[in-house]
Amino acid sequence: MTVVSVMTPNPACCTTATPLRDVARMMRDNDCGQIPVVDESQRPVGVVTDRDIAMRVVAEGRNSNEATAADAMSKPVRTVTTDTSLTDCVCLMEAEQVRRVPVVDAEGRLAGIVSIADLALAGKQEATAEVVREVSEPSSTRH
Repeated sequence: MTVVSVMTPNPACCTTATPLRDVARMMRDNDCGQIPVVDESQRPVGVVTDRDIAMRVVAEGRNSNEATAADAMSKPVRTVTTDTSLTDCVCLMEAEQVRRVPVVDAEGRLAGIVSIADLALAGKQEATAEVVREVSEPSSTRH
């Protein structure tokens, strides 16, 4: 089974120049906690999470009205390909302690995103529980 079987296809995305307020609205409108940041070729260059906004902009007292996705994004971005097995995807999520991972096609363009919620909705309770356990472990290298 590959990630394509559980991923959310064609996720909302932005560029580095997208105003951070627009990124936050995308999260609200799409009921998600991460927006991939892509280049002009639709290749992921980073991600913005709700935590990134809180920690890199709000907590630092930066002007959120002037901030862009580039000001808050995490990079480098960890991705999987459309032919990545679900098992390998789960292992990456555990190792990197991430709750979501962008999926790219053979050309490296954004094709989808896999989240813990996608695993749970697909009935992968054991994988979901393992990712949640690993992601929740304290780490000094958290993104």
